[in-house]
Amino acid sequence: MKILGIDTTTKFLCLGLYARGKSYEYNLEVGRNLSALLAVTIQRALSAAELKIADIGYFACGLGPGSFTGMRIGLATIKGLSIVRDKPVIGIPTLDILARNALPEDALIVPALDARRGLIYCCSYKNERGLLRRKSEYALLSLDEFIKKFNRHPVILGDAVSVYGDKMLSGMKGARLLDKDYWFPAPRNLMDLALAKIKAGQFSSALTVKPIYLYPKECQIKTR
Repeated sequence: MKILGIDTTTKFLCLGLYARGKSYEYNLEVGRNLSALLAVTIQRALSAAELKIADIGYFACGLGPGSFTGMRIGLATIKGLSIVRDKPVIGIPTLDILARNALPEDALIVPALDARRGLIYCCSYKNERGLLRRKSEYALLSLDEFIKKFNRHPVILGDAVSVYGDKMLSGMKGARLLDKDYWFPAPRNLMDLALAKIKAGQFSSALTVKPIYLYPKECQIKTR
């Protein structure tokens, strides 16, 4: 089994490969250069692992929420690769990938990504006997809503901490903030989740997989 997976919803390109029973990880800070760097980085990663795109049996992609442009570029790339090779796609919510950075914490785990405009992409999880279980819906909340909803000794991680960290600590009883090494999706988590979904038969086609948009009005294309 060989898997290529990417998440492009943050300022980092998270790229993972699984082949020969091993996972290969690539993280690259791309900022606004994602479209120029994505294809060449995929090719370099495949070459380093002595693989070709024709060897890949499954394609995985982070679905967001996150950067609107990043989601579109990443998912379009994965869809294109899967269609050409007629291979399945595994869609994985970005907050699920990020939350695994906090394991093996037993407290309420809350990944929080800066959604701009004073809003936060977030969700909550609990470690139940080594399995991470989602406990809330994927949400787009204001800081006040975030503090009220997760005010139960949470462990918070993600780049929203850089914007709202002080207010989270002062407004949430027992809150703990993880440092910036834990703020972005890790390729190993992407590969672990992709493997679990493949084993459970939870994959789809490029025609059915969709990104997670939490700004619905902003993400509609209007035609006259």
